[in-house]
Amino acid sequence: MLDAARRRFLEGERVDVRAIAAELGLGRATIYRWFGSREQLVGEVLMAEAESLFRVARTRARGRGAERLLDTFDRINRALAASVPLRTFLEAERDTALRIITSSAGPVQPRAVAAVALLIEEEVVKSGYQPPVEPATLAYAIVRLAEAFIYNDAVVGIRGD
Repeated sequence: MLDAARRRFLEGERVDVRAIAAELGLGRATIYRWFGSREQLVGEVLMAEAESLFRVARTRARGRGAERLLDTFDRINRALAASVPLRTFLEAERDTALRIITSSAGPVQPRAVAAVALLIEEEVVKSGYQPPVEPATLAYAIVRLAEAFIYNDAVVGIRGD
């Protein structure tokens, strides 16, 4: 089910529960029973993509401590900003996309914050980095700041770098 939803997302298609259910020979109720809602299903797809992106960015990042974290976050943010499927989703379903991605009650933001906090905590252990505030608080600030820049164009129609 996640593979079918992921394929649709990456191809720039709408993640349509009815179409996925038909493709897999399942009832829509089964998908809703497993995921609760379409938004949760899309959130799972987005987080699977984000987790892969985080792994690649972390592996390729250079430096130690704050420098390595900055390089990691820069790679993540640039990849998100350049993602054609993500941009397509934001353009086609702006309100839903923003709710799924940026809401603290949504399926993405809390997990993104937790993933960033884990990156910070790993750097504390590996290099002795001393964050200026608790890792969870710093992670929340980093995610919210990234959202403000990456998704700003979706909110107000601004295009640019």
